[in-house]
Amino acid sequence: MPISSTIFVESVSLVEILNGVPLGIVLLDSSLCVLRMNRFFEALTGYSEEDALGVPGNFIIRSDLHTRGQVYQQILKSGESLIQEGTIINCHRKKLPILFTISPLHDNQGQIAGLIIVLEDLSSFQHAERNTSGADSKGKILGHSPKMQEAFELIPVLARTDASLLITGETGTGKDMIAEVIHQSSKRARQPFVKINCGALPESLLESELFGHVRGAFTGAVTDKPGMFRLAQNGTIFLTEIGDLPLSLQVKLLTVLDDREFYPVGGSKKVKVNVRVIAATHRSLREQVRKGLFREDLFYRLNVLRIHLPPLREREGDIRLLLDHFLRDFVSQLGSHIRGFSTTCLELLLAYGFSGNVRELRNIVEYAANICPGELITPEHLPKYIFAQAGDRESGAHKPSASDPSRGEQRPHAPTKTETRISENWQKTERDMILDAMKKTGGNRTKAADLLGWGRTTLWRKLKAL
Repeated sequence: MPISSTIFVESVSLVEILNGVPLGIVLLDSSLCVLRMNRFFEALTGYSEEDALGVPGNFIIRSDLHTRGQVYQQILKSGESLIQEGTIINCHRKKLPILFTISPLHDNQGQIAGLIIVLEDLSSFQHAERNTSGADSKGKILGHSPKMQEAFELIPVLARTDASLLITGETGTGKDMIAEVIHQSSKRARQPFVKINCGALPESLLESELFGHVRGAFTGAVTDKPGMFRLAQNGTIFLTEIGDLPLSLQVKLLTVLDDREFYPVGGSKKVKVNVRVIAATHRSLREQVRKGLFREDLFYRLNVLRIHLPPLREREGDIRLLLDHFLRDFVSQLGSHIRGFSTTCLELLLAYGFSGNVRELRNIVEYAANICPGELITPEHLPKYIFAQAGDRESGAHKPSASDPSRGEQRPHAPTKTETRISENWQKTERDMILDAMKKTGGNRTKAADLLGWGRTTLWRKLKAL
C-alpha cells in the first residue's frame, strides 16, 4: 500500500527530523508528487510547502538531471539509489550547482512507495576550489534570496582588484563580514585585515589610531605608535562608519588614497604604505555631501567600487533560514534540548520588521535560546519589545520612514491568507499574555504593564479592546 500523505503530515517526529537536517529534503509519493519538504528545501528552491504540496516533483525541482521525471521513474522501478551532481533553477531563476541523492521509500510491506530526494548546495565548494586562498565567498554569510545572490556574485569580482571599495547597507546587515570575506578571497589574504570604527573615537585619538604618532607628539606619547595603516601594510584596512569621520581627517585620508603616504601625528617624515581601503557606512554619503558633512572628492575616491547589502525585510525567504541557523548554533553552545519554534512564534517572527537586521535576529534567537526551559520556543520566550511593535502595527501606529521609497504612496490592500492568520494568532497570543500578566500581578495594571514591557495606557487600551 503506498505511503499516504496523512502519515507524513501527522508525523511530528518526521517534521522535526527533516527540519533538523541542514540539507534540502523533499519526499515524493508513488505518483512523484510532493508530500513533504523541509525548510532548507524551501530556501533552496524558493517554493513554500503550501505551494508545492501535491505538485509533481519535477515542476518544483527544475533540474538538468532528468527530463519529465524519467530518472525518478527509473529509481521507482529499480529501487537503486542515485548520487549525482547537477543543477537546479529556483523560482527566482537562479541557477545553483547541486549534489543530488535520490533514494526509494518503502512502505510497511517493503514495497517502493515513493522517493526521498536530498539536495546539497555546492556553490560554496565550487568557489573555494576556484579561489587560491581557499576562502569561501559565503563563509559565515547565509542567504538564498535573489538580492543576496547578487551580492555573492560580486564578491569574486571585487576581490580581484585593489581599488577602493564602499560597502553600504543598514545597521546589522553584515557589512563587516562581507569586507572580511572579500579580503580573504583576495591576493592580500595572507596579510593583515585591520578594522577600525571611525565613529567610536574622538577626533584627537582617531588620528593617532589611524596614522600613528611619534614620541613626544602630545602629552602621554612616550613612545612611537605605528597606527592602523602601518599595521595593515600589504593587507586591507576596513574603515567602518566612514560617514562619521571628522572633516579634518577626511583630508588626510584623501591624501593617503591618492599618494599612498602620510605624516604620523607630530612627525616630519612621510610613511609610505601599500594597503587596500574598504569603507562602510549605514548613512547616505550623498546626503552627507549635500549637508557639507562629507567631502565630495573623498566620496568619489572611496566609491570606485560599491556593493550594497539589502535589509533583512527585502531578503525573501532568508529570515526562516537564519532563524534555524542561529538556533542550531545556540542550542549547540548551551547544550540545551530545544527542537525549534512553535508555529505561532514562527509566524510572529516572520511578520516582525527586524529594524536591526541580521544582528537583531541573532540577538533575539540568543535571548530565546537562553530563556526557554523546554523543547519548544513560544512567544513568551521572545523579548517583550517585539510584542510592543506588533501592537503598534495593529493599531496603525507604524508609519513609513523617510528612507522608505514608498513613503507617501501607501495604498490599502486586501490582507492575504497568511496576514490574516498571523493577525488572528497574534490576537490570541496577546490576550493570553495579558491574562497571564494580570494573574501574576494580582490585577495590578501598572505592574502588569511593566511585566509586558508596555506603557500603562497601552495596556488599558488593549484591555478595553478585549
